[in-house]
Amino acid sequence: MTEILKVETEDQVLDTIKWAVAEKKPLDVRGTGSKSVLGRPTELDHVLDLSELSGVSFYEPAELVLSAGAATPVVEVEALLNDQNQQLAFEPPDLGSLLGSPAGGGTLGGLLACNLAGPRRIKAGSARDHFLGFTAVSGRGEVFKSGGRVVKNVTGFDLSKLMAGSYGTLAAMTEVTVKVLPIPEKIRTVLVTWAKDGIYDHGGNKAMTDALASPHEVSGAAHLPAAIAGRSAVNYVAGSGRAVTVIRVEGPEPSVAHRCEALRILLAPLGDTEELHTQNSQILWREIRDATYLTADHGRHIWRLSVPPKEGSRVALQILEGWPGEVLYDWGGGLIWLALGAAPDACAKLVRQCVTAVGGHAMLVRAPEDVRDRVSVFEPQEGPLDDISRRIKDGFDPSGILNPGRMHKEF
Repeated sequence: MTEILKVETEDQVLDTIKWAVAEKKPLDVRGTGSKSVLGRPTELDHVLDLSELSGVSFYEPAELVLSAGAATPVVEVEALLNDQNQQLAFEPPDLGSLLGSPAGGGTLGGLLACNLAGPRRIKAGSARDHFLGFTAVSGRGEVFKSGGRVVKNVTGFDLSKLMAGSYGTLAAMTEVTVKVLPIPEKIRTVLVTWAKDGIYDHGGNKAMTDALASPHEVSGAAHLPAAIAGRSAVNYVAGSGRAVTVIRVEGPEPSVAHRCEALRILLAPLGDTEELHTQNSQILWREIRDATYLTADHGRHIWRLSVPPKEGSRVALQILEGWPGEVLYDWGGGLIWLALGAAPDACAKLVRQCVTAVGGHAMLVRAPEDVRDRVSVFEPQEGPLDDISRRIKDGFDPSGILNPGRMHKEF
């Protein structure tokens, strides 16, 4: 039976980890558990519950900095920022519906630990690029800090970058500090609809590439095949009955209007163009951010691929020729969401082969526990990269008590 070790202070986190080290008891480190199904299943007897480490401890809008307990709900942080017309610019996704849990359950620490970012990543960067500092307890049973409450901090090692994407395997973060930015005055989206449906044979890749290569400061570029577009809550998108490429522009109103007009002229030779204003744009990009189009059928396995944008369509087509499924493209084609019919081992092998061939990487985001236990959830590591990862894990957690096996079966 799993024992929940609920802590309320940093000192209690330290004492619990020291106990775990002494007793050789591995810990499942989690906040609210909204992302506990991301990664390999751990099935540990003890859960280190950090959910009480919540609340904003420091927020200075003029300095664009916010500090909060690691288990502070993201929705709480976003509400506070919204009151000051500010935001987390890396556009954190809410994967609750995709993972089969309630929406709005994610925490700020969990978001950073998984290094999740939405469509604006192509302009603003990932979560790790906005992660300024933290306080944590290592697997050695030691409290340590990195970074601070300034946007530029060059003292010591930038361990924030290391914690981002570590999935709680190196340390239990108790407080985190992030950079925030103003909300754009206006948001508009240029739509390009295609007379011919398909995955990419109609020029969606070219539309995104041309838009991103233009001087018009695009902050989002995605492509929705017709079946995906038909599930949008935005009538202009769903009602077209066709595949749609979407290009987002943000900023002061006169600038946004000018850039959208220039983009429509640029993209007009490729397909029919339309324009969404702020409200519909916000709805559309929230759908893309959270991959809500793929949430309905939980029998399908969800993969998240990161590849060179120019290779996106080719990789997706190669995989879909072998297994039935659907695809959603983001980050100008560099991020591919795949919903595939269940055929775990052989399908995983095909995905890995296609992604490795172009120098990309893939993550199995959603699948049953037995599948996530058998196949590699994260990109397999070999040679020097594997050696470095093992040494880092050993440096922070030599007893292997923090989320062992969460990312890779061996450690």
